[in-house]
Amino acid sequence: MKPDSREAAKLARQEAILNGPVFSTMMQLAVPTILVLIAQTLVSVAETYYVSFLGTSALIGVALVFPVWMLMTMMAAGGIGGGVASAVARATGAGKHDDVNALILHSVVVAIVFGLAFTAFFIGLGEHIYAAMGGSGEALSAAHEYSVYVFFASVPIWIVNLLSAVLRGIGNVKIPAAVTLIGAVVLIPLSPLLIFGLGPIKGFGLAGAGMAINIFYWVAAIAMLRYMASGRAGIRITLVCLRWPLFREILNVGLIAALGTIQLNIMVLLVTGAVGVFGVDAIGGFGTASRLDYVLIPVLFGIGTAIVTMVGINVGARQIDRAKRITWVGVAVSVVFTEVVGLLVAVFPGVWLGLFTHDESVLVTGKLYLQIVAPFYAANGILFALGFAAQGSGYMWKMFLVGTVRLILAAGGGWIAVEYFNVGQAGLFVIVMGSMVIAALMSVVIDRSGTMWPKYNKQSSSALRTVRS
Repeated sequence: MKPDSREAAKLARQEAILNGPVFSTMMQLAVPTILVLIAQTLVSVAETYYVSFLGTSALIGVALVFPVWMLMTMMAAGGIGGGVASAVARATGAGKHDDVNALILHSVVVAIVFGLAFTAFFIGLGEHIYAAMGGSGEALSAAHEYSVYVFFASVPIWIVNLLSAVLRGIGNVKIPAAVTLIGAVVLIPLSPLLIFGLGPIKGFGLAGAGMAINIFYWVAAIAMLRYMASGRAGIRITLVCLRWPLFREILNVGLIAALGTIQLNIMVLLVTGAVGVFGVDAIGGFGTASRLDYVLIPVLFGIGTAIVTMVGINVGARQIDRAKRITWVGVAVSVVFTEVVGLLVAVFPGVWLGLFTHDESVLVTGKLYLQIVAPFYAANGILFALGFAAQGSGYMWKMFLVGTVRLILAAGGGWIAVEYFNVGQAGLFVIVMGSMVIAALMSVVIDRSGTMWPKYNKQSSSALRTVRS
């Protein structure tokens, strides 16, 4: 594409976000990201399938590493990555083109710092962490071996995710989607080749799975850096003096969003512990049923990243009323999706649970969870959509407090109810559901009160639009 064409495409995307139809623009931004996340899920499933041929110890080892690996990728993509996308979107909407270019380098610096921190932490202390999680013997050795390889790729993983967030911030979702889809095409055959070998090529066992991840992400990071340096995106990475205000723009949103990710994972772990009081079968039923919550995330995250971009650009352009309208279109889409799925699995829980188990003692807990919690999945849709809107507006603190209230009610309240008041499984799941609904209502109140939106007077808003035109 010629430079003039690239600039025209960039301006067309921004015009659609600032003045075009909200729903269709949102879907154009959301669908590629959703497809990408589905592809990533398929890669994860395929890798688990390959590793299963190495034996139970290898499978348990990967299972021990998976939660912390997922936490890192969620922090990179949706936590700090959300802060990057928000900062870039707001600078784009305000017409601060030099800041947009400078934010690319600042994002790379943030990626390197966080990547090195994860590499050092999990290569140095990973074995102790996996032991604390219950790993021992051959399974612990497998976890440590796999962990060393996958966390050696932390820096390029962070670079790829944060540069993808930069591109999403200007409304370009095609390049991040292409990189991930290429990754899926490469990793699905590369992993078994390095794990098992082929002909004269020797297999490396479990280490081969980690090698495949390293090869792809190091190549992808270099390719993304070259792309951002070429200017083909309509923006260009430039060597500028690092400025704290630009780091602050990223981290004010990104750190809180990352803490929110940790918060959500802690809640799931603590609720799982409370369910464990009722026995191993109850944990299996709860884990199988609540796995659906994670299956919904690709769609909610795809919609959410579109909300961040559209809200951020409109907030930067001081079109606050349009940003609010975009938010509630996003809420409506998220609510329809989550509620339809929730009602279906509440009425037909066996359709989902039967994919994983036919053990009746496990199914009892799973069905109970879905029948109590799933009809209120719309609340989860509201929480996701308004959380991403808060990222876009740059006002995250109150949404983090909402998450804290939910954590206290679901995990703390659930533990107290089970341990001290002998509440059964149904009572525990009502508490989990109630915490979700209360948090959703709180987030709606925060939005409607205007405290998650910047205050601009109409005169300054119209003046900025005149300058932009």
